[in-house]
Amino acid sequence: MITISKKLFVGSLPWGVDDSGLREAFSKYGEIIQATVLKDRQTGRSRGFGFVEFANDADGDKAIQEMNGADMDGRNIVVNEARPREN
Repeated sequence: MITISKKLFVGSLPWGVDDSGLREAFSKYGEIIQATVLKDRQTGRSRGFGFVEFANDADGDKAIQEMNGADMDGRNIVVNEARPREN
């Protein structure tokens, strides 16, 4: 089965944003498979970035265009296509 989903990296998130807040901010662009804010293992606090996975590639592209540099609770967020993790 071929998937046409698109995973986005979202950086410079406000410290108060959680998974549901991230999902809510991006939901107007299309169906979201998953929205996750990464947390520090020791403290449980946000690490200031997360990932949003769209069901549709085109919706992800539109979200990148419109949300990269956008203001979220006083911070300009960075949004781009997620790249595979390097060792």
